[in-house]
Amino acid sequence: MGLTFQSTKNNSLSDLLRIEKEEDQCIIALAGNPNTGKSTVFNALTGLHQHTGNWPGKTVVNARGIFTHNGKDNILVDLPGTYSLFASSIEEEVARDFICFGNSDAVIVVTDATCLERNLNLVYQIMEITSNVVLCINLIDEAKKKNIIIDASGIENELGIPVVLCAARSGLGIKKLKETVYNVTIGKITPIPKILIYKDYIEKKIKPIQTLIEDKINYINSRWLALRFIDGDIKLIDLLSSNIDNESLKELLKTVSSSISYKDKINIRDDILNDIYKKAEEISCKYVKEDKSKINKDRLIDNYITSRIFGIPLMLLTLAIIFWITIAGANVPSSIIADLLFSIQDKLTLLFNNINAPKWLHGILILGLYRTMAWVISVMLPPMAIFFPLFTILEDLGYLPRVAFNLDHLFKKACAHGKQCLTMCMGFGCNAAGIISCRIIESPRERLIAILTNNLVPCNGRFPTLIAISSIFLVAKGSNNLSFLPALAITVLVVIGILITLLVSYILSKTILKGIPSSFTLELPPYRVPQIGRVLYTSIIDRTIFVIFRAIVVAAPAGAIIWILSNIYIGNLNIIGHVAAFLDPFSKLIGLDGFILMAFILGLPANEIVLPVLLMCYLSTGSLIEFESIESLKKILLDHGWTYLTALNTMLFSLLHWPCATTLLTIKKETGSLKWTALSALIPTSIAIVVCFITTIIFKSLNLG
Repeated sequence: MGLTFQSTKNNSLSDLLRIEKEEDQCIIALAGNPNTGKSTVFNALTGLHQHTGNWPGKTVVNARGIFTHNGKDNILVDLPGTYSLFASSIEEEVARDFICFGNSDAVIVVTDATCLERNLNLVYQIMEITSNVVLCINLIDEAKKKNIIIDASGIENELGIPVVLCAARSGLGIKKLKETVYNVTIGKITPIPKILIYKDYIEKKIKPIQTLIEDKINYINSRWLALRFIDGDIKLIDLLSSNIDNESLKELLKTVSSSISYKDKINIRDDILNDIYKKAEEISCKYVKEDKSKINKDRLIDNYITSRIFGIPLMLLTLAIIFWITIAGANVPSSIIADLLFSIQDKLTLLFNNINAPKWLHGILILGLYRTMAWVISVMLPPMAIFFPLFTILEDLGYLPRVAFNLDHLFKKACAHGKQCLTMCMGFGCNAAGIISCRIIESPRERLIAILTNNLVPCNGRFPTLIAISSIFLVAKGSNNLSFLPALAITVLVVIGILITLLVSYILSKTILKGIPSSFTLELPPYRVPQIGRVLYTSIIDRTIFVIFRAIVVAAPAGAIIWILSNIYIGNLNIIGHVAAFLDPFSKLIGLDGFILMAFILGLPANEIVLPVLLMCYLSTGSLIEFESIESLKKILLDHGWTYLTALNTMLFSLLHWPCATTLLTIKKETGSLKWTALSALIPTSIAIVVCFITTIIFKSLNLG
């Protein structure tokens, strides 16, 4: 017969979304709204048998895992959390396309037992695409606490699909869920979804289009596709245009345009959603009994957490407490790790001496590469190991969406996306992680604004410098309160960073990235007890170790280069000294000195090494050193002409200067553009120079310097 349309183009979408599997394996899609515990269900089903990647052509995380039941392997594909299949974001497109074209054998839809009515919207949309649907009503333990009683069998009869009650965190119902999915895939259970009947005028328009689709496209549910055509889902139509012949597409579009008026186009989607919500409300009223007084407890808390008066002050207080715990808790483990790693350095030095290795080789590898790596690990690891779990606890608790709610109106006024505040929060831990989290912003324009401004809040790598300097100049001699005041100072810097972020976002939205800010649905999930196991895994493995590894990759080679530059002399000065002398006139204009600016330049690979590089330059040691105490560091800085102006501008420059190499590499990967990567470095650096120049002028005019 030769090649036909059916054998080529029609299969291209399924090929794109194809999951490689063995002959006896099944593919199970896992869908659900955000904050329904979908990831917990995924982890409960798959355990450690999982891996992640990106969807083809998309910067959206693709999580897959394997679970076995009754000797049958199932590939579980965790789809992005989505509120609807009316795709308005990349995440929604991925979820919709996989359910349509991914050839899954079953779809598990995870819902929240405490707000089932809202979640049923997605359930109905998925039932219109495929019949092999299993409804997993998760978080029944939370529902029980709120005296919510769910009639699973009633809902099952109403929807025509199997329903399983679960509490994935404790493993309750997971065995039954596996059994149900198994029975669906082998045909022992045959779901017969009760499709929603819409208003008469919609149903009349569906029938002729559905009939035509059945003749032209046989690899997707004809009724659902007819709904998308009359709804005018342009992205889906464009997607299909490369998978059906032009004549068939023209005929379909002609039929649609002839039967649908402009007025209908405006009302159709709203009427479809209204019918779904009405049905969801009806089911909820019938089969979900709840104690409103229990639910009102969350609302009572939110009256303070999200109030206009208390919301932002409580947020700043929470942030200050996290910084205080991070600062206070990191000192001892940092010292222990440093002692361990530097004792290994001594043994490596002894080894090099025993084998008569050249001094330059020992200098480059041990005093340069290894010593820098040891410094980064000892200084960076403990604060991150404290900060990330604390941050993840807030995330698990349900507090971060409240932060977004509190800041949303400010970002809206700055013509930026409300989700930018969430990406900014991630930047507190690591700007590279913050850049990656910008994927949650659907608009490419607003995503770029978030990427370009993410560096304007301090990351974990800048904390050591900020903490040390604030401790020196804000704490009186002999005071034991070494952590509260630095934490307060860093909180003030965070506020400054947020304000500058808003200002820059506004300027960008009115200049090179013009546009109208898009709206988004912000869900305030119920407060939940954090899952300690998940918190530790996510914060330590996924975040801390990942960031540490990337920092080491760029910082260790930099250490070798720094050693070389410190040990090659031209006249009476090493190369670093000559460069610092060249930079000194400009540095004085912005309240710094040449060595400080040189330290920031050499600290490009990792912000953690800025302070030790500065000490190395001041003391001409030829290798990185660690200060013995706050007082000894203070003496070194004062001996080299530091004032309160120098301290303030060093902290401001540390807050606002260019991103580290890890962040720049991440920006290049996320944007795919050298232009935007360069701008992401140029914008904050220009701001840092201007701000430091202004503070210098003010200090000198008031004779404070």
